Amino acid sequence: MSAVASPMLRRGPAAPMSILASAAVALGAAALAFGLLGGGRGGVGLFFWLAVLVFWLGAWRLTGGIAALSPKGAAARRTADLAVPVLFGLTCIVLWELVVRGLDVPIVLLPAPSQIAARIAASTGILWADFRQTYLKAVLAGWALGCGLGFLAGVAVDRSPFLKRGLMPVGNLVSALPVIGIAPIMVMWFGFDWPSKAAVVVVMTFFPMLVNTVAGLEAAGAMERDLMRTYAASPGQTLLKLKLPAAMPFLFNALKINSTLALIGAIVAEFFGTPIVGMGFRISAEIGRLNTDMVWAEIAVAALAGSLSYGLLALLERAATFWHPSTRAGRA
Repeated sequence: MSAVASPMLRRGPAAPMSILASAAVALGAAALAFGLLGGGRGGVGLFFWLAVLVFWLGAWRLTGGIAALSPKGAAARRTADLAVPVLFGLTCIVLWELVVRGLDVPIVLLPAPSQIAARIAASTGILWADFRQTYLKAVLAGWALGCGLGFLAGVAVDRSPFLKRGLMPVGNLVSALPVIGIAPIMVMWFGFDWPSKAAVVVVMTFFPMLVNTVAGLEAAGAMERDLMRTYAASPGQTLLKLKLPAAMPFLFNALKINSTLALIGAIVAEFFGTPIVGMGFRISAEIGRLNTDMVWAEIAVAALAGSLSYGLLALLERAATFWHPSTRAGRA
């Protein structure tokens, strides 16, 4: 028994040491690679690419080692869960920087992350104006209106078999409309300012919320519905006390999906007519001038805004659906 158990006991401290060794290898290889670049671009040799390869292998082992950990404390688990995507993202950024600078890729084709960061730092005023026009106006307004209308339509469909048979196929048809096709029409109907982009967002977000609302309201079991009828509950009481709580995971899924769809729809809609401000307008204008670092700066801002909105909704979901088995399993 002791002979079998002793190797298992000896394996415990090896994991942190392996993680530390992988981190040291990755950091050392990255430092060596940047040192071989010498602050310039191009002209690198075999040792540079060997250092890049060693960095990638070390970062891979580091991320894999942290992902394989099973901490006992809740705070330690959350830290490990957060460290894995952060390390993976940093690894991709460092590799991007090294490969672009090592191959001397022209900025017109692909700027390095350092060049994108420099552009963001030098263009904060323009980026903020574009973000305010696209996200704070068009995206938020269209997302709230589209999700709200989809939710109300889903409640009506749940109450009416006629609407379920008639509205759902129409909603499916609307969801299949290409945003490139409806964006010019919305610009003609609502003008060049942000309301036309909000209208595109409404069309894109309505159907996902409708489908998830209908599915969520049907998630309550037959036994629970029979119990509510036994208690002589009205349809409104059944909706508020049984169906809506059961539908919360479905509703938050739709909200999270729509948070990214709304941003994509608003940016694409700005390609077809907008005032001289907005993320889509800036991307379209700057790519025509071959200012790809500014284009990537706008992409970075859009990605950050979409990720933060998705993460905020995920936190709200955990607070609102603390009773759900998936949430309780994540906290166990």
